Amino acid sequence: MNPVDEIVNDCLAVRVRLIGRAVTGIYDGALSGHGLTIAQVNLLAALGKVGPCPPSRLGEVLQLERSTVSRNLALLTKHGWIEAPSADAKGIRTVALTNEGRTKIESVMPVWRQAQREAKELVGAVGTTALRDIARDLGYPPGE
Repeated sequence: MNPVDEIVNDCLAVRVRLIGRAVTGIYDGALSGHGLTIAQVNLLAALGKVGPCPPSRLGEVLQLERSTVSRNLALLTKHGWIEAPSADAKGIRTVALTNEGRTKIESVMPVWRQAQREAKELVGAVGTTALRDIARDLGYPPGE
């Protein structure tokens, strides 16, 4: 097999990215009326799970780059869904989910659940299990 065919036929990275974009599109489409993306909902949920923490911790939990975390945190702070209640001696702040943030998560649950059903249908039962197992092996969800 030549290198081009080998990459096109066997590359896991392209397949994961294609699936990721398709699944993200399902959730983002469902959440569009709520002014959130699935990335932002997951950031809110992760913050709710791990509790007040530095933004770097959220980046570790979700394996996101610092700039992505900062950009999304700025938007979520602007809406009052998170707050930065404190900073340590080095100026590293702690972010926390607000009551408004918890209410926002609750408000998106009906459309999130519909998107979840569609995503599960897309990847199938075996795919759903495989994705959960892989994510668990990568340390998600946190604390489990």
